Amino acid sequence: MFHLPSKTAGRLAVFAVTCLAVGSAFAHPDHPETMMNGSMSFSSGFSHPFSGIDHLLAMLAVGLWATQLKRSALWVLTLAFPLMMVAGALLAMNGFQLPAVESGIAASVAVLGLLIAFAIRMPLWASTAIVSVFAIFHGYAHGSELPHGSSAALYGAGFVLATAILHLTGLVLGLVAGKQMADKVVRFGGAGIAAVGAYLLTAV
Repeated sequence: MFHLPSKTAGRLAVFAVTCLAVGSAFAHPDHPETMMNGSMSFSSGFSHPFSGIDHLLAMLAVGLWATQLKRSALWVLTLAFPLMMVAGALLAMNGFQLPAVESGIAASVAVLGLLIAFAIRMPLWASTAIVSVFAIFHGYAHGSELPHGSSAALYGAGFVLATAILHLTGLVLGLVAGKQMADKVVRFGGAGIAAVGAYLLTAV
């Protein structure tokens, strides 16, 4: 298995933190209440997962945790999250009231970060259930912020694609890291994600 040099891993970590800091500056921006064409609907949906550090970290964390669980989890978790996220978005678009959405999203960041930090391994059904529940909260947030006049289908396709890219990024980082020193970097990253989640919980 390929081992990432510790110096390179450190540079990647710095780069990731920088990207996340930039992303947090644009957390949950207001959408213009104007009629949108198809491309604007898609781009709005695509940009939404990148618009808040909570969404960004949770989706990266799913990919990272999947690499720790290995085997079927690599595709099951990264498929379950976007599917259940769509379900959550449909709940929001149809007027269903889901309580404590922001708390659920913040908790997802904290819990997933802790699972990575401690390299927690559990049965596939249990890990899938955890990821699915959190995905509903994220999807609900996406659906509730559907811009007025936009196409729900194209908006949904946009945020599902963005989610898949973030999952893939987490998978690549986890798989490249491998074991030993680089694996410790991943777990340290998980601790950082958990810390952000804990902060978000206190801010809700």
